[in-house]
Amino acid sequence: MWRAGETRDGPATLHLRSVDANAIEARAWGPGAGCALADVEDLVGANDDAASLEGVHPLVTALTTRLAGLRIGRTSAVMEALVPTVLAQRVIGAEACRAYVSMVRAAGRPAPGPTAREVIDGQLDPPALLLPPEPRWLMSTPSWTFHRWGVERRRARTIQIALSYAHRFADPAGVGLAEIRRRLSALPGVGPWTMNSVAMLALGDPDAVNVGDYWLKHVVSYALTGEPRGTDDRMLELLEPWNGQRGRVCRLLMHGAPALPRFGPRLPLRNLAAH
Repeated sequence: MWRAGETRDGPATLHLRSVDANAIEARAWGPGAGCALADVEDLVGANDDAASLEGVHPLVTALTTRLAGLRIGRTSAVMEALVPTVLAQRVIGAEACRAYVSMVRAAGRPAPGPTAREVIDGQLDPPALLLPPEPRWLMSTPSWTFHRWGVERRRARTIQIALSYAHRFADPAGVGLAEIRRRLSALPGVGPWTMNSVAMLALGDPDAVNVGDYWLKHVVSYALTGEPRGTDDRMLELLEPWNGQRGRVCRLLMHGAPALPRFGPRLPLRNLAAH
């Protein structure tokens, strides 16, 4: 796996390679290489303390065994996770992905990488990775440019306001999970779905439940009760026995639960940039 991003010491590119069932080899390049290597254990979930989920529901018990390697990691990069998460608010995932790809390509920040000699000696094949956009660059980007990427003014404004407070999220480990959650909830346009999505990815919160997600409430309801459609309230009621680990249960169900019955065609993709 190759990953490019910002660290406390600057940009870095990280390469992870599975050596065997219990070992990962990590290499990094760039000003933030030291930080990237120091955070590898958190990134891959080596420090994830998985509480027992067994004995409540047979499906969750079975998935705990079958997907034993499914750990919750954390990137510790709150703003890096927040921007694509805001782009995914109330739109189809493919639309959000397309918008983020356009944004990253427009920023045009090449990621650091191995030298030609390292590629030859180490038999590496690095992709042409790009770094996430810098906060200052995105904050100064006009609304019509966001529109060109397929992002309307509401989401663009949410991103720009959040990035103006980026300094308050630079050290999530030192501040603590509860305080970072409080700061996220205070940002305009950041509701429970966005906050919990970021908390799971950037902070490794095992209790983060994506309330407001289009599919998750249905997946949980169908997996645990056989009800083909559910509500957020019903989902939280069903997850209560695993309070403190509800996000972990949701992740297990999303990866291993039976497929939902479909009652209609897929929603068509929109092209906001064309309007």
